[in-house]
Amino acid sequence: MVFLRHVSRVTFFPVTRHVSRVTFFSVTLQVEMENTAILAPVILSFFILVMPSWIRFIYTLGVTSFIILLTSVPAVGVLLHPAGFPQTFTAGGFLGTITFTIDGLSAFFILITNFTVLTGLLYSNGYLRSYRTSKTPAQFALHYFSYSWLHITMLCVLMLRDGTAFLVAWELMAVSSFMLILFEAEKRETLKTAVNYLIQMHVGLVLLIIGFLLAEDSTGEFGFQGVQRYFVNHANAPLFFLFFAGFAVKAGFIPFHTWLPEAHPAAPSHVSGVMSGVMIKMGIFGIVRMVTYVQSDAYLIGIIIMIIASFTGLYGIMMSIVQTDLKKLLAYSTIENIGIIGMGLGLGTIGLGSVLTILGFGGGLFHALNHSLFKSLLFYCAGSVYKATHSRNIEMLGGLIHKMPRTAALFLFGAMAICALPPLNGFISEILIYYGLFAGMQAGSVFQTMSMLLSVIALALIGGLALFGFSKAFGLAFLGSPRSEIHVEENAVSPGMLFPKLLIAAVILLIGLAPMLFLSPLTGLIGTLFQVNTDQVMQPLIHAFSKMSLMAILLILIIAVILIVRNRALKPSRVAYGPTWGCGYTAGTSRQQYTATSYAANFAELANPVFARKVDYIEIHEEDIFPGKRSFSLLPVDIFRATLGKVTDFSMLALKKIARLQTGNIQHYILYAFVFILLIFILLYMNLL
Repeated sequence: MVFLRHVSRVTFFPVTRHVSRVTFFSVTLQVEMENTAILAPVILSFFILVMPSWIRFIYTLGVTSFIILLTSVPAVGVLLHPAGFPQTFTAGGFLGTITFTIDGLSAFFILITNFTVLTGLLYSNGYLRSYRTSKTPAQFALHYFSYSWLHITMLCVLMLRDGTAFLVAWELMAVSSFMLILFEAEKRETLKTAVNYLIQMHVGLVLLIIGFLLAEDSTGEFGFQGVQRYFVNHANAPLFFLFFAGFAVKAGFIPFHTWLPEAHPAAPSHVSGVMSGVMIKMGIFGIVRMVTYVQSDAYLIGIIIMIIASFTGLYGIMMSIVQTDLKKLLAYSTIENIGIIGMGLGLGTIGLGSVLTILGFGGGLFHALNHSLFKSLLFYCAGSVYKATHSRNIEMLGGLIHKMPRTAALFLFGAMAICALPPLNGFISEILIYYGLFAGMQAGSVFQTMSMLLSVIALALIGGLALFGFSKAFGLAFLGSPRSEIHVEENAVSPGMLFPKLLIAAVILLIGLAPMLFLSPLTGLIGTLFQVNTDQVMQPLIHAFSKMSLMAILLILIIAVILIVRNRALKPSRVAYGPTWGCGYTAGTSRQQYTATSYAANFAELANPVFARKVDYIEIHEEDIFPGKRSFSLLPVDIFRATLGKVTDFSMLALKKIARLQTGNIQHYILYAFVFILLIFILLYMNLL
């Protein structure tokens, strides 16, 4: 007994001490590794500013790849196992402990963001090559640094739940994208567009701050948890739509869209692809996150979202059709697709807790993925056109399919996808929303049935108008004869610019042929997010999409067989190529072709009550026997831009006047400080502070 007592004294306590030391060391090491892994991208990004020009792109690509690996691995794990606990990481520093959380919703958007940022960076190397003679190494360094920080801050927005940290990341995201838009700041219009963009982003930020403050005033917690607790004990609709307005500024819902058609044409094309493909989706992410906290008023919230989204989609595609600037056309098309995504979110919110949740949010979020693919592809193709012709004006283009056949084929591919034509990805997400709308007609009141019917009509109109708009964009830019004497540069599109476009096209086709590979994890995370059973939805979807996949594969095989037979039949013959068929009249000029304005003239006349037009034309009267030279121009006017633009223009004017205080005279700055201190004393004396 004495021996055993001594053994216990000798062995038990030292072993316990050593185990506690090992445990403490492992926990400390784990925390330090988390801190290092999280802070490493931030530290590494600053070295972009000092890297030599010849290695800067490679270094930025390495940093981006490290960030993608760091965030995609846990995101894939969470997305494949959405019922598991969210993954949480902490980083400590002088700012305190910051917690990063990846749940299913975050994981989905993280993967979309990483893929689009990677393709944009790969495309940028070739696209920016022509600027090396006009831009300094410092400007390139700032551009790539801002690009890296846009990536980092978007990921932070997706992973942060604390209100202060989230808002800081949201603000840094706006500032970094502002710097990217300013790449060609020597152009006055670009500078004005960037400032306008920054002002509107701050309007959205203020709305989000007010929302978090209202929730904190009631719950004592500043952040998403505070909003969740607020929704439990208060009416949900007022605070929800305050947050909706803040996030809608970023997403581009009508009437908060006015920055978007101006910013995309001003930014470099790889930046436009990333902004349209994923940055505006941060607004969609915020709206979905708020819907997950909704406890009441879900039906009212869903109906209002559906109305806003339907109008957004229709107005966006209508404005897109009448544009002559290729990138502005794509920008308004982005607004249209945000409307389609919003229709899915509204549908899911109306049927919160039912089958409509799976179909609505499944269709909306799936379309967010699809839009990030085909819209970035289209912007990259538009960038290739601009790089080869130095023009985005469709009126000046034409016949580019002969000079740029690969770009033309990829633009057509992306246009087919965005028009929801099978067998490509846009068809899958839109058919899901259609399924949900028809299911909503059968499971609700007369009012809900009528709402769903009107939404079906709106979605069908959006699809038909999209076909009209993109037939114009592709036909006028790539088909026919050149409409001007624009010189098309040979080899303007490098293989490095072609590779990311082919990569995106491959993913688009894969989703179209095997949609359940992507839809199954998405429905799983929606079921976990909203506590909905997905079994009754999954089997019909698998059955329906398996048939669609089979038909799509058969369609591709039939087209391939026809092309093979055609090539073999034409192989013995000598194929002669001539000018575009002139309908039997070959003495005409390229001016006799359709222009972008004339192509959409009838539509613009029909849609005149919806948007304004500025026509510059002097009519020919009967008494004009020998009329002089006439010109005709039609400029579509965004009525929201014309109205809300006055507010931003006033803000910019006020900023210019305030800038006069910056005299550079030290005496004036001392006077400002003295006046400020005096004002504080007066307010304290009057008990106003």
